[in-house]
Amino acid sequence: MKPLRLVFMGTPAYAVPTLDALCASGHSIAAVYTQPPRAAERGRKVRPTPVAVRAEAAGFPVRTPPSLKREEAQTAFAALGADLAVTVAYGLILPPAVLAAPRLGCINAHASLLPRWRGAAPIQRAIMAGDTETGVTIMRMDEGLDTGPILAAEAVPIGPETTGGALHDMLAALSARLVVDAIDALAAGTLAETPQPSGRRDLRG
Repeated sequence: MKPLRLVFMGTPAYAVPTLDALCASGHSIAAVYTQPPRAAERGRKVRPTPVAVRAEAAGFPVRTPPSLKREEAQTAFAALGADLAVTVAYGLILPPAVLAAPRLGCINAHASLLPRWRGAAPIQRAIMAGDTETGVTIMRMDEGLDTGPILAAEAVPIGPETTGGALHDMLAALSARLVVDAIDALAAGTLAETPQPSGRRDLRG
């Protein structure tokens, strides 16, 4: 299996285990994209994101564009010559030009069993809805909101004593494992895709 040239795109602590797993995977990371530094609560100093901190410590080039809609940002992204982009809780929309730039497209690790809980805050929404299970879905990204074909998924139970923090950490670790497995299968040409069901029932819980 030939190693892939990756771009990683993530922002919060949830995405850090996946970045760590990719560092150890044998694939190369051309650059790490994350959201720009922002002021901490109550007017404290501007701080880089958790992903930026970890990427800089590992020696990866870090890019923090406020948007990917500008032509110059899209040109810079395409110039990386990536085989694949991997996103985990990045928080910015990837326009069509960015989605199309990597040779093998873009994949995303989403913290729910799609099509349930598309969009933001899927962990909190699952707990608030009283779901008895959730999980992680690896999907190929398209122009919709978490609507692309499913590449892999794995469920985890939500017990009556499960906290949001515990579930966050469990799903972050699961995302890391599933992303690496999916990339390896994609590189080997053995990864199957399953279209998501249509409809919006998932958005209403």
